[in-house]
Amino acid sequence: MLQFLLSGLKVGLRGRSFQAVFLLGLLLIGAAYLSGHFSPRQPRTVALDVGFSGVRITLVLLALFWIQELVTREIDRRIILFSLTYPVSRAAFLFGRYAAILVLVCLAAVILGLSLLLAVILTGGDYSQEFPVRLGLPFWATIGGLVLDVAVVAAVGLWMATLSTVAVMPLAIGFCFAVAGKALGATLDYLTRGADGDAALIASIGPFIDVIRWLVPDLSRLDWRQWPMYGLMPAGGDAMWPAIMALAYAAILILFAIRALSHREFS
Repeated sequence: MLQFLLSGLKVGLRGRSFQAVFLLGLLLIGAAYLSGHFSPRQPRTVALDVGFSGVRITLVLLALFWIQELVTREIDRRIILFSLTYPVSRAAFLFGRYAAILVLVCLAAVILGLSLLLAVILTGGDYSQEFPVRLGLPFWATIGGLVLDVAVVAAVGLWMATLSTVAVMPLAIGFCFAVAGKALGATLDYLTRGADGDAALIASIGPFIDVIRWLVPDLSRLDWRQWPMYGLMPAGGDAMWPAIMALAYAAILILFAIRALSHREFS
């Protein structure tokens, strides 16, 4: 497994997609810096909010592009056959590649996090906000939550890569999953509150959402940006259980991916 991890790191760091998407991430952080100047009262809070969203989008795209390069492309071009000639299992190949993707995501998260940190510090000058942002543990805990979020999305993309015969499918489904998982929490909350009295809306999409909630995890529960932005620290259970949910969901999907690859024949 170690050799697949190391080779995955080399390929991932050299890939053009990494360079392009990482540049996009830096541009989004630049946008976060500029957005702070449009808020006369809470510039650092606005910059932090926009920046966290930019970091998540960048990490999701990076993870999915790395899956394309490290797994989908090798399966599509039958390069995986050379890897499987060694006395290693297909499970070791997937574990190694997934571990490489997670290491690359963590590395990108640290670099983007430091860039966002600098952008927020430079935003607002000497202006004293009513709610000062917290750029220590709360900030990095939020970055950690985003990494867990992306780890789940990457597991979905990995599973799709072992099933699909269309190269772009893991990227498309993974991105749709990332959007759906993030929006699920807000949708459930809106319906629970009565959907502004729209009974027809509740009746039409309520049963559908009830099914979706058992298939797609609520990734919004891994977004703890209220802590660094407003000092609202999540309760122990509000942070622990979503993290356990994310790890368990990712583990199940990896097992599905191993099973799918084990039964896949290459001609």
